[in-house]
Amino acid sequence: MSPKRGDDVPPPPVADEWRLRFATNDAAKGWGDLCTEAPGNTRRCYEALRSDPLSMSDPDRQHRLRGRLATASLGGAEYPQWEYEVTAGGRVRYLVDQVKRTVYLVHASPRHPKDTDT
Repeated sequence: MSPKRGDDVPPPPVADEWRLRFATNDAAKGWGDLCTEAPGNTRRCYEALRSDPLSMSDPDRQHRLRGRLATASLGGAEYPQWEYEVTAGGRVRYLVDQVKRTVYLVHASPRHPKDTDT
């Protein structure tokens, strides 16, 4: 998604930070919704993903998904899929490309995803 007039300017990664990219337009819209509804928590999510998207230090908040959601494909490649709990219902799902040190946001929403309700 190319930036346009009026968009926020994302800071570039520095030192050992990871690059964050939207994988879908829905993720970009959902991220905006999270920023509006829970700016502090969304900022903490942003900082966590920028610094260590594979962190296991707080598994209730940030963890790799299991089962059929453990991996997802993007651009023909398969990546591990993780989730960050921004609020009680709000989630960010992301894929981790360790080679490129890039985190692809595939889902962001202030509402809990329905696919885990099974």
